[in-house]
Amino acid sequence: MHELKDKAARIGVTLDEKQLEQFKKYYDLLTEWNRVMNLTAITEKTEVMHKHFIDSLLLAKYMDFHKNLQVIDIGTGAGFPGIPLKIAFPELRLTLLDSLNKRLKFLKEVIHVLSLEQVETIHSRAEDGGRQECFRERYDVAVSRAVAGLAGLSEYCMPFVKPGGYFVAYKAGTIEEELKQGKKAVRILGGRIENIFTTVLPGTDMERKFVFVKKEKSTPPEYPRKAGTAIKKPLGI
Repeated sequence: MHELKDKAARIGVTLDEKQLEQFKKYYDLLTEWNRVMNLTAITEKTEVMHKHFIDSLLLAKYMDFHKNLQVIDIGTGAGFPGIPLKIAFPELRLTLLDSLNKRLKFLKEVIHVLSLEQVETIHSRAEDGGRQECFRERYDVAVSRAVAGLAGLSEYCMPFVKPGGYFVAYKAGTIEEELKQGKKAVRILGGRIENIFTTVLPGTDMERKFVFVKKEKSTPPEYPRKAGTAIKKPLGI
C-alpha cells in the first residue's frame, strides 16, 4: 500500500493512512468475491494496484475532483474508475451504474465495508437509465472504462451529463479512426471533443488516453436508442 501511496503522489494524488486502508480492504474484497464470480482477470496485488487503482486515479491529472462534483461511472463492473476516485476524493457524489445485479451486490458490500458516503448504485442498462428523468442530464461528469467504440460509448454516457458538464472516456491504443468516426456521434448528442490527453502509468510503459467530451447542449430526446442499437448501428457511421 505504501507503493500505492508513492505512485499516487507521482500523479498528484495524496493518500492518507485511512485511504490506504480503504484500498487494502477493497483489494481484499475484490479477490475474495472474484473466487465465486467473474469481476476481474487481474488479481495479483501489484497488477491490481497499477492496472485498476492507479489507472482509475490517472484522470485526476486532468480534472479537479476537489470540487463538489456529481459523477456517474457507467458500466462500472468491479467499481473502476468510480470507487478509487471516491476513496481518493471523499467529497465526490458518486453513482455506479451496471447492468449486472451481482456486480452491484459486490459494490454495495465495498461501499459498506469502506464506509463510503454519498454513493448510490443503479441496476440498469445505460440506454434505459439515460431515458429516465431522474438520471437524465443530472451529472457534472460521466466516466467509463467500458470497452466500446467512442460513438457507441457516447450514446450510452452523454444523456446522463448536464449541459456544461463532461463525458470522459478512458481509452488505450490507437484511437485515431475511432475519434474520426465518433466526432459526428458526439455532435449529434450535443457535445464536442474538447481535449485528448495521453499519459503513462507511473513506473510502467502502459499508456492511457482520456477523451474529454464537453456537453454543450441537451441531448435530443430520441437518444439513447433502444438497447443494443448504439453498438450495432453507431451514430454517424
